[in-house]
Amino acid sequence: MIKIGIIREGKVPADNRVPLNPSQAKHMSDMGVDIVVQPSDIRCFPDQDYKDAGIRLKEDLSDRDILLGVKEVPIDDLISGKTYFFFSHTRKEQPYNQPLLKHIVDNQIKLIDYEALTDENGARVIAFGKFAGMVGAHNALWTYGQRTKEFDLPRMKDLFDYEAATQIYDKTKFPNLKIVLTGTGRVAGGAAMVLDDMGIKKVSPLDYISSDFDHPVYTQLNSFYYAKRKDGKMFNSVQDFYSNPTEYESEFSHFLPMSDIMINGIYWDNDAPAFFTVDQMKSNKFGIKVISDVTCDIAPVSSIPSTIKASTIQDPIFGFDVKTGKEIKPHGKSVVDMMSIDNLPNELPRDASTSFGDMFINNVLNELGNRKSEMIQRATIADFGNLGKDFEYLRDYLNGK
Repeated sequence: MIKIGIIREGKVPADNRVPLNPSQAKHMSDMGVDIVVQPSDIRCFPDQDYKDAGIRLKEDLSDRDILLGVKEVPIDDLISGKTYFFFSHTRKEQPYNQPLLKHIVDNQIKLIDYEALTDENGARVIAFGKFAGMVGAHNALWTYGQRTKEFDLPRMKDLFDYEAATQIYDKTKFPNLKIVLTGTGRVAGGAAMVLDDMGIKKVSPLDYISSDFDHPVYTQLNSFYYAKRKDGKMFNSVQDFYSNPTEYESEFSHFLPMSDIMINGIYWDNDAPAFFTVDQMKSNKFGIKVISDVTCDIAPVSSIPSTIKASTIQDPIFGFDVKTGKEIKPHGKSVVDMMSIDNLPNELPRDASTSFGDMFINNVLNELGNRKSEMIQRATIADFGNLGKDFEYLRDYLNGK
């Protein structure tokens, strides 16, 4: 029998999502999994809900085979020799998490990263991305409303669930905005769903650039519309862009003059071009007033040069002074309002957690007892004292180089 423990989230700022809601934990228990939950006073589903579902609360998880979390586990909370599932944010060699990966390897811990769990075709099987996009789109419009005072939305975090948000959208009249949404994956799909539910009409990139509208509109771009080959040859394919990002440069400038809001929902490669430069932001041809950067890679290695920090749910927006390139109070003249929260699904925790748990049960649970699982192997960043075979490229990063 597999022994699983749901750990208490310890990262600051706090995250109240869970990998499994109470009914999902009960479902796994009914399937024969020995599952317990570490007590926590910050979860979106309180301890009593798990108790009512028949799930034991247990502080000491040292007897567990597998420990499930959401965000990075603080180093002091890690138990040596255990198998962990969580989003480690180490795959891109993020400097701030190098000590975490080193501790994991030094302490014989197995780390399986949700972000690397893929099927045989390379498609991710579990993610919060849709909900990041949903909250990112909501926050983009909320920020614009705060800036212009033309309409008012509540924060998503203050609503019980997404259904409550849709009821508010039905009563809100949005001005004649133009919104450019980048990306075609889960994140962008979630953002597009919210824009649709807001009643904002989707138009083609060509119409977006060339036409005026008497109602709010948005367009959704893949790399064909925002990148071009440096050698002047015809854009070959979106896949070629992803495979050879250094051979491309930005062609996003067409969308800068007429756009009021940008929602960035791409998966960005460190070698890919940024959408625009700080110098372009100084131009009178730069019309964007609000950027919701769901991607949230931090400048200078980023797709958005004004994403100079991650904002927080408690303090969601900051101003970027295009003249100085520095942070300033939002809403001012020559200021672009930045929303760059890096844990957006935490504003919609019940919906996001439930969806995530369903994906875990449907796609991952049966792999846990299979020692030869290729899915698990592909997602194993650290393997009891060493790097996983697909993550040997992190060796210099692991060693602090």
